[in-house]
Amino acid sequence: MTPPGPAATLELSAGETRRIILRAQGLLGADARRGGAAATLRRLGAVQLDTISVLARSHELVAYARLGAVGRRQVELAYWDDPARAFEYWCHAACVLPIGDWPLYAFRRRYFRARKQHWHALPADVDKVLDQVRENGPLTATDMGGAKNGGAWWDWSDSKIAVEWLLNTGEVVCTRRSGWRRVYDLAERAVPAHLLAEDLTDAECVGRLAGIAGRALGVATRADLVDFLRLKLPEGALLDRALLDGAAGLVPVRVSGWPERSASAWADPAALRSEPRGRHRTTPLSPFDSLVWDRARTARVFGFTHRLEAYVPRDRRVHGYFAMPVLAGGRLIGRIDPAREGSTLVARQIGLEPGVNRRGAAESLADALREAASWVGCDDIRVERVDPDLAAPLGRALAR
Repeated sequence: MTPPGPAATLELSAGETRRIILRAQGLLGADARRGGAAATLRRLGAVQLDTISVLARSHELVAYARLGAVGRRQVELAYWDDPARAFEYWCHAACVLPIGDWPLYAFRRRYFRARKQHWHALPADVDKVLDQVRENGPLTATDMGGAKNGGAWWDWSDSKIAVEWLLNTGEVVCTRRSGWRRVYDLAERAVPAHLLAEDLTDAECVGRLAGIAGRALGVATRADLVDFLRLKLPEGALLDRALLDGAAGLVPVRVSGWPERSASAWADPAALRSEPRGRHRTTPLSPFDSLVWDRARTARVFGFTHRLEAYVPRDRRVHGYFAMPVLAGGRLIGRIDPAREGSTLVARQIGLEPGVNRRGAAESLADALREAASWVGCDDIRVERVDPDLAAPLGRALAR
């Protein structure tokens, strides 16, 4: 596979593209496991955070899917350590990002400063909260008087609104957590000085971030890049310029087998220089994993339709509260909805996609369930609901 020349557009099959994507995402080939969780974060460019914890929290599941039963403490240190390896900010959503990418989000910090609010109207004591962090930090919201007023989760206290605003604008930064609570400190204390000193234009920020997104995704349409970075309309024009003038470092490709409106895409030229090889064990994926967080892209690449049902009323759920797509043999073959009861890993529901070989899938699923159970400290597995034609082979595989 050779990157196209300046006057050519490389044609890729849907299968080739899927393998390139899996390798780019660290899910194909032994090289992807080198460097542990810290290298995984750098490869992915962004790891989405979420409060839901069923089997484990989403950011842990992202590392587990790629590295196997990596120590959970190792994952935490890759994200939150001193000195800072990463920081939390807005990319695809609330994400952990490599600390080296701090300068690239200056365009978003400028946007928040100009907008003067995020979800909440700003209280009057923002400067007072900044002074509190300056004099007494690092601090959690609890240290500053509490994060909430006592109502619903979005009923934030004035100090929480203020400190989150300061995080959005870059006055403070979160580079570590304590008991899942953000720890806020002055950016000038937590971010290395050489990164603070970089002063990039909006165009430079978007261009370099597009390159990071493109390398993490392997092959991506313009819409995929916009979704990865959650770019707004004016920033989309900067993205177009970066793609066309080469600032993003990506090359045009065309994917046969993708819908016509999505067939024109962009690729990391380094990913095109060799054939993706290797296999990956069967593993469940967090619904917030960057391989599947974009539902339209997941359907296009894998022919797999998925959505998170955690916020769907129980009686309307199809696949379960936190159904995790299952990756096996380079394809998404089905879903597992996990739970934990003491030392038992519970599979509330397991379902396979049409056309998947049940017998072969049963062996792979049993291995995946055993490995996941061991990783989270469970010594027993219970399956509650399962496709009828999968129940017997899965039961036999688990019994072995």
